[in-house]
Amino acid sequence: MKKPKWSPRILWAAVVLGSLSLVLPASAQEQSGKVIANSVWVGADGKYEADPDTALVTFGVSAQDKKLQDAMRTATEATERVRQLLRSNGIDPSQAQMGRFATQPVYDYNNPKHKLVGYRVHTNVSLKLKDFAKIGPISEGLANLDVTNTSISYILDNMDAAKIKAVEDALRRAHDEANAVSQASGRTLGELSYASVDTFEPQPVRPMMTYKAQNMGAAPPAPTEQFSAEKITVTAHVNALYNLK
Repeated sequence: MKKPKWSPRILWAAVVLGSLSLVLPASAQEQSGKVIANSVWVGADGKYEADPDTALVTFGVSAQDKKLQDAMRTATEATERVRQLLRSNGIDPSQAQMGRFATQPVYDYNNPKHKLVGYRVHTNVSLKLKDFAKIGPISEGLANLDVTNTSISYILDNMDAAKIKAVEDALRRAHDEANAVSQASGRTLGELSYASVDTFEPQPVRPMMTYKAQNMGAAPPAPTEQFSAEKITVTAHVNALYNLK
């Protein structure tokens, strides 16, 4: 006799009714520890989609010179220019997060004695922007400053709230699946007695990398013009055990 083929799209459920004993899947057995009579175990996926509400701008400030003091002075002057850029665009510099300057000696490895030739100082800066209209002026201004590795990504500022909504959606789906099993078996779905949750945070949307642009003329239309914005999707998986009445 051929074994029935189960579609992976169908959510699995195991039911124990009276003298009928169905063995729970391995993952369910690990969670519950034993077969539980008069219960139904279901697994379901849920998601929450939303438009990004925050632009995360990150870049580095670095300088190198023969003397450490000169390198530090150059880097400090560069950070002051960043502050001026933010102020000129109506942004309080305190909104930007900046790490401490890290110092690193620079050696000439082509020299047999690995001669010390200078020092490099570096720090990373991150800035969250709620007003997307300021992204263009900020990115253009950074392109004209001595900063490195500038990137812009779009995120949800309150990711915890998004995860909760994804879990709520997964639990609703799990409840609907369990209720379908109870009705099909002539029973009534009881209370939730156990649940396990996994959430999955997406990678930030990174639509562009900024770079120094000189003599490029007028900017062409944005690639995303007349297209829908890419949404951020947070997913969750719920395993749930319900009692049957």
